[in-house]
Amino acid sequence: MAVRQINSVNPATGDVVARFDPHSPAGIDAALEHASVAAGQWRSMPVPARAEHLKRAAALLRAERDRLAALITEEMGKPIAEAEAEIDKSAWCCEYYATKGPEQLLHQPVATGAARSHIAFDPLGLVLAVMPWNYPLWQVFRFAPPALLSGNGIVLKHASNVPRCALAIADIWNRAGCPSELFTTLLVGPDAVPDLIADPRIHALTLTGSTEVGSTVAAMAARHLKPQVLELGGSDPFIVLADADIPAAAAAAVSARMLNTGQSCISAKRFIVEEAVAEEFTDAFAAGVAALTVGDPFRRDVRIGPLARSSLRDDLVDQVQRSTAAGARIVTGGTVLDGPGYFYVPAVLDQVTPTMAVAAEETFGPVAAVVSAKDCTQAVEIANTTEFGLGAALWTTDLERADRLIPGIEAGAVFVNGIVASDPRLPFGGIKRSGYGRELGVFGLRQFTNVKSVWIGPARNEQPYPLSE
Repeated sequence: MAVRQINSVNPATGDVVARFDPHSPAGIDAALEHASVAAGQWRSMPVPARAEHLKRAAALLRAERDRLAALITEEMGKPIAEAEAEIDKSAWCCEYYATKGPEQLLHQPVATGAARSHIAFDPLGLVLAVMPWNYPLWQVFRFAPPALLSGNGIVLKHASNVPRCALAIADIWNRAGCPSELFTTLLVGPDAVPDLIADPRIHALTLTGSTEVGSTVAAMAARHLKPQVLELGGSDPFIVLADADIPAAAAAAVSARMLNTGQSCISAKRFIVEEAVAEEFTDAFAAGVAALTVGDPFRRDVRIGPLARSSLRDDLVDQVQRSTAAGARIVTGGTVLDGPGYFYVPAVLDQVTPTMAVAAEETFGPVAAVVSAKDCTQAVEIANTTEFGLGAALWTTDLERADRLIPGIEAGAVFVNGIVASDPRLPFGGIKRSGYGRELGVFGLRQFTNVKSVWIGPARNEQPYPLSE
């Protein structure tokens, strides 16, 4: 069913702050046509010239940091300091690819005897980006700079609860001097996605969202033989071994779970701790969580803002209730705040087993599950007992043992003695039901390119051709 209106709602108050009419079918068609023309102009531009536009976008992000951060906070409830950090990271990604990306797109010579051969990286065309609300600028800027630098155009279908952020992103790229509508934001509901995927002017797709939506969208894209990158759900383990620096691990655990009010695919969600230190870790972790201030996300002392939608809070309450009914214990938090807005007091649960809801399902909010393991072998086994495989953290002072354990951890990234995070220098993505394909790093830069083999023989080739391929 087509949406009649797209609303921007402040989750701290529940008030509608802006309303937008969605694009009509005719408006979508016109936008795609203009974007297709712009992409044709863009791909003919030399890579160093494209890089200059990325630098301009970074400069605009930094110059307008306060305005854009406030927009994020008002539209999806992120604490203001974290919203500012999101703008900084988006600018960094533009700057990184502007400086390091061009050399990674150079032709790569390959020795093939008398012939001159190389590998070229040609753009695919228009990429449809279906993006989520939880990092409304970073999720887009994680993908856009490398995709644009490699010569593609972008059509953005952002989450319907962040329409002002979606329009602001397109405005940044337009003012950075890119061809008009090279980056196009469409204000449409999810019902428009199938037709967008089917449109011959769309050549590839990237989606960040739930595993269920990813599976549906992947089937649509496969039907039209269009390449995809899927960054889906996660239930990241945070493994704490007995020899870890427990105070440091517990302090990091607070940020690993509670950043963005716990609304992140790569948040640590399952804290798997060796029995010998489980009580010490849980006490320190719970104390750190209990000290977090919940409230107005524009206040500088607030670390936990509202959940982005009331339905997210309802789901979290249900998962905690089912887990406590099965035997889990709430160590701290776990209550709904009275009053306006979608607030939930951050919770730590222990005595959790892998089959309980807070461990077996993805929790998208400020709830942490502590699971005990008898040793490091069982800890890794529990970590892998999930349908997801996005990121994992391992805390230990024995780095040689860490090296031995890392190959057995089923995840797209493993961080030792650190919090799992995305970084423009490193590829980002998951395995299993967390998706496939990669963003960021050199792999993300080349993800939406035609990796073209070029073989140029001598002008006079007297060698016989082979009899088989």
